[in-house]
Formats: sequence, structure tokens, C-alpha cells
Amino acid sequence: MVKVGIVGGTGYTGVELLRLLAQHPDVEIVAITSRGDAGTAVSSMFPSLRGRLDLKFEDPSLANLKGCDVVFFATPNGVAMQQAPQLLDAGVRVVDLAADFRITDVAEWEKWYGMQHVSPEWVAKAVYGLPEFNRAAIREARLVANPGCYPTAVQLGFMPLVEAGLVDLDHLIADAKSGVSGAGRKAEVSSLFSEAADNFKAYGVTGHRHLPEIRQGLSRIAGHAVGLTFVPHLTPLIRGIHATLYAKIKGEADFQALFENRYADEPFVDVMPTKSHPDTRSVRASNLCRIAVHRPQGSDTLVVLSVIDNLVKGAAGQAVQNMNIMLGLTETVGLWQLPVLP
Repeated sequence: MVKVGIVGGTGYTGVELLRLLAQHPDVEIVAITSRGDAGTAVSSMFPSLRGRLDLKFEDPSLANLKGCDVVFFATPNGVAMQQAPQLLDAGVRVVDLAADFRITDVAEWEKWYGMQHVSPEWVAKAVYGLPEFNRAAIREARLVANPGCYPTAVQLGFMPLVEAGLVDLDHLIADAKSGVSGAGRKAEVSSLFSEAADNFKAYGVTGHRHLPEIRQGLSRIAGHAVGLTFVPHLTPLIRGIHATLYAKIKGEADFQALFENRYADEPFVDVMPTKSHPDTRSVRASNLCRIAVHRPQGSDTLVVLSVIDNLVKGAAGQAVQNMNIMLGLTETVGLWQLPVLP
């Protein structure tokens, strides 16, 4: 059995990790940390886990994380870069669900996240954990930087087009919408029910933290810099991301076949039939990304629809997928939960 620890298990991403790992046949969860809730039974905070997880939250300084095979950091930005190096030096593999190791340009990361990076040497060693692009490197990784939710939906939607060089890579557009859980499990006015319900708004139009991560990822895929306009929106949903992606065509192809062939062997990417409109509830609580390709009125603009659950394929599920790859387990094990309807 793989011994797993979770640092920061009290947020939405943390409880999603607990839900998935508690059902994983090859995993034993041995430590869950929370500085503020040490001593509290996990099932007391999250009754959904009653009878499935008999653990208490521990103070991070007291938990035996070095005795784990893998440790997940489901913490705010800036925590993993301080604590992960000690575990890595002890031979523990780490998956960071925050942004500490995603952006390779440390100065760029510091600009967007507003703090000094204290482990720049590990940024260079980290592997970006998008399996559909980086699977071989993930297999050998000691530290995986789990992608963000918006970056996952956007990169998977654009990837076949960028790889094939069939669209204008200087003017890509990503119009993306997220449920409120993407803001995390914290007290914040914009996330209050009275603020978020019956409402729809754009935010971060002048610049969002996920923009440099998406640009970096698409540039890696293309082999050169790309231009991207990224506009996120907050929707009155709990879970889900819907990314509507626009690209100007510069080379003719059977675009439906291009996507189907690219993702034919990817277990968690579902290319929908022609004229489909995937919705967020079709992936709710699953590790799936569902994609549809459109060319409205035969124009020179391709429209790609990409939907994921921001807490699963956009966070905890992809982290478990990365763990499976890192440890040589079957990639899909513990992740075949069907979407929840209605």
C-alpha cells in the first residue's frame, strides 16, 4: 500500500483529495494536517467521510510526513515552497496543488503572486503535471506541480490545434467561467451566497494569476511564445469550469478527427460528437474533461468548448492521476467515478 499524507486537508481541494484517496485501492492515508484544526476528527468536520476515514487532523510539525511515500500539498500559495524541500530531501515524493512550482520563471511568479520564492532551486526540478502532455516526465518526477483549474481546461482545449500549428498562435482567446468553489473554502464577501447567487461577472480582465501559467504551457506545446487573451468569469455554480476557446484558422483540416485522434488514448479526455455542447454537470465530481469542436457557419474561426470539474480534473483528481503515474500504478485507478446527475 502507498502511504499518503495531505498537508492542508480542510479546504475544498483537501476534502476532495480525501474523498478520492479514501476509495483508492492502493492507498493508505496516514496523515492529514491542519494547524488550526489539530486534534479534530476528520469525520467531524466532513461527515461525508464518516465510516471511511478514522483520522484526526495533526499539527504539521508533529505529523510523520517523512514516513509517507507521497505527500500532497493542498495549501495556499507559498506554503509548499517552504515545507516541501525537507520532504523531498528525505526521499518523499510531492504533489503540490498550489502554484508554488508551476511557473518556471521565478521573477514572473513573484510578480504575479506577490511574494519572494524561497525554493527557486526546486522550481527548476519540478515537473508540470498535465498528463496528456507531460506523462513521460511525470513518471520520473520527485516533485509535480499540479496544474491550475483554468489552465487545465484551456490547455486541453487548445492542445491539438497548437501541436498541429493549424491556427494563429498570436491571437488565441480563452473565455472561461468557474463555479464559486474555485475561490476556496474561506470567508470572502465575493463568495457569499447573496453576492454570488443569481449573478454572473467577469473578473481579472487586466490580468489573472493563471494567465502566465496558461501562456507558459501553450508555449511549451508550440515550441515558441504564443499570444493569449484570457478572461475568467464567476458563475453561480458550486463546481465546474466551462472554457469557450477561439482560434483563427490558418490551415485546413478535419478538426473533429484531429481532436479525436489526439485524445484517442487519453482515458480522461472525451471528445464529443460533432455539434455537441458539453455542460459542466456532465463532468461533475469526475476526472473527465469533455471537449467539443465547432466551426460556426464555416467561418475562419474555430470554437472549442472544454468543460471540467474544477475540484477534480482541475485539482484533486489530476493530482491523484499524477500520483498514479509517478508510482507506476494504473493511471486510472481510484478515478473512475461517474459524473453526478442531476
